[in-house]
Amino acid sequence: MEAAVARRAVDAAISTVSSLDLTVNDSVVLSDSNRLVVRLTPCDIVARVTPMTHFASAEREVELVKRLTQTDSPVAALEPRVQPRVFVRDGFKITMWTHYEPVQARVLLPADYAQALERLHAGLRQLDVTTPHFMDRIAATQRDVASRDVTPGIADADRALLANTLRDLRQSIVNRRAPEQLLHGEPHPGNLLNTKNGPLFIDFENTAEGPVEYDIAWVPKDVGKRYPNLDEDLVGDCRGVVLAIIATHRWSRDDQHPSGRQSGFAFLNALRDGPPWLALDDVAW
Repeated sequence: MEAAVARRAVDAAISTVSSLDLTVNDSVVLSDSNRLVVRLTPCDIVARVTPMTHFASAEREVELVKRLTQTDSPVAALEPRVQPRVFVRDGFKITMWTHYEPVQARVLLPADYAQALERLHAGLRQLDVTTPHFMDRIAATQRDVASRDVTPGIADADRALLANTLRDLRQSIVNRRAPEQLLHGEPHPGNLLNTKNGPLFIDFENTAEGPVEYDIAWVPKDVGKRYPNLDEDLVGDCRGVVLAIIATHRWSRDDQHPSGRQSGFAFLNALRDGPPWLALDDVAW
């Protein structure tokens, strides 16, 4: 977020939590991108603050996590001292979450990561909820690539590269007719907490229907190797799609990711290299 908007977001979170008779003396921003995540102390609540104009449904995320918690899925829980709902204040949607201290001394092993993702997928299969299809996100990315208003900085050759890659990989994925289920949508390491309770997934704003291979395309290669019964060719196609999605985001006029154009060039370079497509964590910037 822009600095002024981020300050307003933090103030909105503090005001909301204070109105619930919980004490807030300090705040620490944990993440600042299209939405802001802030830890409030001494009440020790994590608030996720999203502009009202943001595309994702905070209401759907809250409901989904409430139901996943009932399936014993590895997810970070909503804050139990606060009503599990979306709060609205000063143009922001605010949700309240439990804070988990990270386990710095213990490295999260790929096998544990893969097992947690298996458990999450098993929990997601138990839910009957309406979400977008992952192809909707591909289609939205194609529209952004085609729009010079949305992505004004992309060179013509790179715009053609993105458009052709998304078109070809989309058709290849459709042709495979893989089984589909409810997915996390972005289970990359930034959306996984390493806690004393084990690995816990966060950030379900991009939940979608699709093949599990799409989720695998977001995780490190060593994790994917430990997830059973995958179509490796489909994983490869989905990795290419993920690279194109992120590259397009980095070149979006409204993108506020801290890495900015630096990672935008890196992801375009990864696409130029062609298949076999790099795993997300193998792209260096």
